[in-house]
Amino acid sequence: MKGLKKQRRIQIVALAAVALIGATGLVGYAMRDGINFFRSPSQVMENPPGPGETFRIGGLVVEGSIVRGEGTEIAFAVTDTNATVPVRYTGILPDLFREGEGVVALGRLEGGTFVATEVLAKHDETYMPKEVVDALKEQGVYVDPKAQPDS
Repeated sequence: MKGLKKQRRIQIVALAAVALIGATGLVGYAMRDGINFFRSPSQVMENPPGPGETFRIGGLVVEGSIVRGEGTEIAFAVTDTNATVPVRYTGILPDLFREGEGVVALGRLEGGTFVATEVLAKHDETYMPKEVVDALKEQGVYVDPKAQPDS
């Protein structure tokens, strides 16, 4: 009788482990299209993404690069000071979108131009997305706004 209980426990534990592995696999499979990786302009230029791959690009909006088209079309460039990627977007930009400020855009690279479906801008004068800060620190050009003296 004791051997039967032990065997039953082992079967239940094995079944639970298989169910857990299966559930983890299904969650990963379902999220494969929902995960958007962040890249800096340097990373995009060094290792271009595959065709149709959706990702986030972040950096600073290049001064003088904003060109407004018809309606809600807009073109601008994003830089991390080492590389610059042109961006095209159709839609309404956030109120805080400005030249020289941090931005993160979601979209795809098409023929060397990043076609954005979503553009996110900073929240206040000191905010910059974590990914952008990390990319700028990696390039050695990040200056903490809190460390700068008030003018």
